[in-house]
Amino acid sequence: MNNAKIKAQVYKTLSHISKHSVELSEAVVGAEVLPQALLDMSHPDQTVKRNATTLIRDIAKHNVQFAQLIVSSGGIAVLTEILSEKDVRTILPAIVTLGYIAGHSDKFALALIASGLVPTLSNLLSCEMEDHVLAATVWALGHLGRHSSEHASHLAEANVFTRLVELMVSEKSSEDLKGKCKATLKFTIQKCTEVAALEPLLHTAPTEIVKYALGQFSKILPNDSRARRQFAASGSLKKIQEIQPEPGTSLMEYITTINGCYPEEIIRYYTPNYPDLLLEQLDNYMPQIPNIITPRKRTLDELAEISVSSLEKSDCEC
Repeated sequence: MNNAKIKAQVYKTLSHISKHSVELSEAVVGAEVLPQALLDMSHPDQTVKRNATTLIRDIAKHNVQFAQLIVSSGGIAVLTEILSEKDVRTILPAIVTLGYIAGHSDKFALALIASGLVPTLSNLLSCEMEDHVLAATVWALGHLGRHSSEHASHLAEANVFTRLVELMVSEKSSEDLKGKCKATLKFTIQKCTEVAALEPLLHTAPTEIVKYALGQFSKILPNDSRARRQFAASGSLKKIQEIQPEPGTSLMEYITTINGCYPEEIIRYYTPNYPDLLLEQLDNYMPQIPNIITPRKRTLDELAEISVSSLEKSDCEC
């Protein structure tokens, strides 16, 4: 099959068949199509490359067994290489495929992380791309980081959280992109134990995201004295005193737990308007002067007069 147009159409047709069910995907895989599709993901014809990648995507999404087959056939390297393409229509199915593979297994996610995928996807978030491509990238990062603290730490190290917050609060972002950012932040922050990565969120993220970061701090700080010190020294303890949570909410519970990790004097010190409160107390304070009379120091003349008197008295006695 040398005609690129025909080959591209075949992959498109197989993709439409595979996407509907596991059984139909099994039929396609059983026809020994997968090895050739993986090879054609490097085809010089862009349409062949894109359609072959889309077929792999529609097979990978169904279950862990298909994902395993793709990984075992060298699919990770081919998919990662595609991310350097300039054609967004080819990049997109590769991103989604990688997200499916990562989501099926924590081991697959670690293998993808080891391949350097997190920095690659993180860099894509800073590129000028349409929102639906950014949303797919955010979604894939979420599947990479949601499995455990180890997985989430790699997102933290790549500064992914900061970029997700920026996209989430941007007025230019679509609602779908904002929703993907919120979901990814939620799932990955709830696995993250990196204090240095969580702290900036307290100062930059909206309250709905801050809540998840504080949930992690409420678990970390009671058992880590060094983290408690860092949390206070960085200004984070002061920052959370400015939050006014609704009574009975999880946010209120997290803040109460965190405050309970510190002496009451420190919490008062970081409470907003504490300096004003101290000055107010000073205005109303009645000085307490100790009732102690300090002997007055005598002048030189007085000392000389005493000396003369002492001498005269001594002469009289003689």
